Amino acid sequence: MNQTLTRLQALLNHHLAGRILSLTHACNELTLEVAVEHYYAVMYQLREQPELSFEQLIDLSGIDYSEFSGREERRFAVTAHLSSLSHNWRLRVRVYAPDASFPVVASVTEVWASANWYEREAFDLYGILFDGHNDLRRILTDYGFVGHPFRKDFPISGHVEMRYDAEQKRVIYQPVTIEPREVTPRIVREDLYARGVDHG
Repeated sequence: MNQTLTRLQALLNHHLAGRILSLTHACNELTLEVAVEHYYAVMYQLREQPELSFEQLIDLSGIDYSEFSGREERRFAVTAHLSSLSHNWRLRVRVYAPDASFPVVASVTEVWASANWYEREAFDLYGILFDGHNDLRRILTDYGFVGHPFRKDFPISGHVEMRYDAEQKRVIYQPVTIEPREVTPRIVREDLYARGVDHG
């Protein structure tokens, strides 16, 4: 670990003592994990503490860990990437929503205004609710969209489709009519070739 990250790690351990679940170093980056009840306070301190001064929220996204082994109890997480222009360092912050059936974490829009659209995107695509967000609504999918398309259990074809109906002269929603089909590349279906099946 270089001297900059060593100093940042020491400062985080000092200023956030008792609120760090884990602080890991990998690929020349630090990842800070905090409990959901400390998330907002930690994010506020990361910006306001002069020795840390993370003035900029670069990115914030949701993650669905449902297909990762060992994370069954902690399905949804929010990951934020912060940058300090004055100290020239970066930090990744991760928080898990405690309830996978109703994932909620605090909004950080009052800390960084740029979190607004990022949190709306995480809500739209993953269904993660941000407590304190004053305009939490869909941002990428249509208002009539059913479900959250980046969840691992969301069907590839979706639940409904939209089309223009000439008789009604308006856009309508209807159940999906797409027929499921085999989309596995031929080279993966080796058992068929072993039996001598020719697909042309």
